Amino acid sequence: MVKITDVARRAGVSPSTVSYALSGKRPISDETRRRVQAAVRELGYRTHVRAHGAAGAGSRVLALAVPMRSGVHVPVMTQFAVSVVTAARAHDHDVLLLTQGEGEEGIGRVAETGLADALVVMDVQLQDPRLPLLRSLPLPSVLIGVPAEPDGLTCVDLDFGAAGELCVDHLARLGHRTVALVGSPPEVYVRRTAFARRLVRGFTAAADRHRLASAVYPCGTGRGAARAIAERLLREQPALTGVVVHNEPLLDPLIDAFEELGMRIPEDLSLTAVCPTPVAASARVPLTSVTVPSTELGTRAVHLLVRKLSGAPVPQATLLPPRLTERASTGPRRPA
Repeated sequence: MVKITDVARRAGVSPSTVSYALSGKRPISDETRRRVQAAVRELGYRTHVRAHGAAGAGSRVLALAVPMRSGVHVPVMTQFAVSVVTAARAHDHDVLLLTQGEGEEGIGRVAETGLADALVVMDVQLQDPRLPLLRSLPLPSVLIGVPAEPDGLTCVDLDFGAAGELCVDHLARLGHRTVALVGSPPEVYVRRTAFARRLVRGFTAAADRHRLASAVYPCGTGRGAARAIAERLLREQPALTGVVVHNEPLLDPLIDAFEELGMRIPEDLSLTAVCPTPVAASARVPLTSVTVPSTELGTRAVHLLVRKLSGAPVPQATLLPPRLTERASTGPRRPA
């Protein structure tokens, strides 16, 4: 079957331009429109997108685009997926998983074949290449994540910027003056993943506001990475007494590494984390944390899609306020 990406390659344009040319939703130059139409005729392309007028029409399937790329923590992504599936079933919809990093092609295939009524899109980047196509399609979509320019989109996420600030505010109230962020794996930042970048901005802004010395350290996963980053932190930041961790699989290995290096938690070093509550509460030292509300985010995304399918208005961006829970890993900074 000929796909929209095949038409785009033949016409020498992007898939979103093909969609605009066929739908008339955006102005396209006459020359570009002629190239697209010629490619459609040559390839025998036929659009299969279904009409979406009322809730309950169509396939009763929602597609969930959750690309399993390098640096993605699969257990947390699974929590999001389960919440989407559970909420979808409550609305009598099934869920089609798109787990490959196929970007526009996978979304275009779902749209043109009518496999799903609507899309939930995860692992959103600040300048996500999927956005032009999502804006052009008649297929409703909701992003779990907020790109740099959310105009024309529907987004829901934890306010990761405020989460980074809340962790630093907590450490500053306890008297800590030198703090560090142990962040996601480097490739997550290279992709400009929205949630990771926003948390860094919030962390840095709060540290500057409190006039704290601060530094950001992307980090891989595993015990070797934990030991290496702990040694580097203590070497490069000798006055360090507060650490924010945004890297779920690194939590217990990092606690072990600091303690092996002679740092008691929280007597010598206070740790906070941004992660799901069960992960923080079950750590070897229960961690003060800002929760990532995966269940609530997945549920809200589905509810927004159902409203869009019914034609009801929805907000452009919904940011959930962060909540911090104090546990045993943080305490007042002790005099040197």
